[in-house]
Amino acid sequence: MLLNEPEYLAVLEQIKRDIASARVSAVLAANRELIELYWQIGTVLNEHKKWGNKFLQNLARDIRLEFPGATGYSFRNLRYMTQFAATYPEGIWQRAVAKLPWGHNIDLMTRVAEADEREWYAAAALEHGWSRAVLDIQLDTRLYQRQVTATKTTNYADRLPQPQSDMAVQILKDPYIFDFVEAHDDLVERTVENELVKNVTQLLLELGTGFAFVGQQYHLEVEGEDFYIDLLFYHLILRCYVVVELKATKFRPEFAGQLNFYVSAVDAMLKTEADQPTIGILLCKDKRGLIAEFALKDIDKPIGVSEYRLVKDLPADLADLLPSAEDIASRIGFDDEEGVG
Repeated sequence: MLLNEPEYLAVLEQIKRDIASARVSAVLAANRELIELYWQIGTVLNEHKKWGNKFLQNLARDIRLEFPGATGYSFRNLRYMTQFAATYPEGIWQRAVAKLPWGHNIDLMTRVAEADEREWYAAAALEHGWSRAVLDIQLDTRLYQRQVTATKTTNYADRLPQPQSDMAVQILKDPYIFDFVEAHDDLVERTVENELVKNVTQLLLELGTGFAFVGQQYHLEVEGEDFYIDLLFYHLILRCYVVVELKATKFRPEFAGQLNFYVSAVDAMLKTEADQPTIGILLCKDKRGLIAEFALKDIDKPIGVSEYRLVKDLPADLADLLPSAEDIASRIGFDDEEGVG
């Protein structure tokens, strides 16, 4: 009887949410305490750096004897702790790294030399909930360079109100890395489209947080004529539609006109009063920056032009950095010896 009462069911759901929230909070609190402990240990060890590796080896052995069930105090992990403390000599309490798992911190301090870049990755990992495997992929593909420091060809600043214009620029990458699509000499746009949609999870990961897939070859009818948008998305943070057009060639000025038309059509036919202005992203094999800049100058709608890279198109230095399936698999999970996740 009581089980069918709406009030009882509402109370049950509330308690279940509270328990789940408390569990998450407990895990986060425990992780923060662990990270702070590792920083504190590293600080102490750095005060005795002159004793060298033998000191750390003996310390690891004695800790294991004193706390036989404890993990995370191997010789290698103690060395990571000294590096962690040296990386953040002024403390970690106000930093995003204090809230990240230890494995994330190992990757950040061993793979990212610049402090500003490391802070950006830490904040992004925390904001978007990246697993360690996802963080490694973002590091491998140089997301910071492609999204933050890349020279981006757009007219967003002139065509969008603030703060949407800044946010739109921030989500744009250059180039986009579609390393899950294999290039062929006779590759056409529709083939690339089909591969992107077939691997939509990887596509959304590369596009970034906030993109929701609406459709491929999205049909619009204007004055009795049929038009088809290559890929249509809705951005949940920007609150707007995003029209993506793919070209398997170098950028040509007429591409901007075609995308301008599609963006205008979506604004007229799909956009509601609750939505922000639609933006367009044109992905080409070569964006030809100055030509694209001139082409966008008098375009009415907000459009950005970027390049994309397929698996055989990647520059050698970037291709060498991309992880194999085995690499990714090996990065997922928890290393009991080091206490990393």
